[in-house]
Amino acid sequence: MIFGYLSDHRAEITTWLEYHAWLSALPVLLGLLISLPLGWLACRYRWLYGPLVTIAGLTYTIPSIALFVVLPGLIGTKVLDPVNVAIALTIYTVALLVRVVADGLSAVPDDVAQAATAMGFQRLQRVISVELPIALPVIAAGLRVAAVSNVSMVAVASTIGVPELGQLFTNGFQLSYFTPIILGIVLCVLLALTFDTVIVLATRALTPWRRAVKTS
Repeated sequence: MIFGYLSDHRAEITTWLEYHAWLSALPVLLGLLISLPLGWLACRYRWLYGPLVTIAGLTYTIPSIALFVVLPGLIGTKVLDPVNVAIALTIYTVALLVRVVADGLSAVPDDVAQAATAMGFQRLQRVISVELPIALPVIAAGLRVAAVSNVSMVAVASTIGVPELGQLFTNGFQLSYFTPIILGIVLCVLLALTFDTVIVLATRALTPWRRAVKTS
């Protein structure tokens, strides 16, 4: 039944899957770009750590549906504009990653940082070339959580009419027909697994020294 439903609605479901994928992935990338400097500030100036982490935690408790509805009035977009979802999930991603980035950078051994400074690395160069690569596995773990969480939260946007895989759940509930609901669950899980695998493989590619340490 699932394959029959998928075949009958292939074009529509493909469009929803594409929307769901970019609405989940883009906020992860934007959230990471915003979280890196915020996390560095929280690590560099410890008095900022508490306020930033607290604000991030409180932000993450805001219900996603409320944020989807409120954002159009704040930024001047239309209610059904997918940009609202992308911005909301970027906010949630930042809320998740700020503490992860700060803790990852804080875990870099002091002797490593001092050795980099002794070798002539300037502060920014040391952060980019030495500290971030060492903190990358910790940051990647947070990215994996954010990516999977975003796939789940994007589905909620179907309640305000944004086209994505959540439409399968809405249609299934309205028609009391379980096939689209099951298909939506399967596709969301597969999408989340795809993002998770990409992050894992990218982390392995960017940290080749970890494999060398394990093999030795």
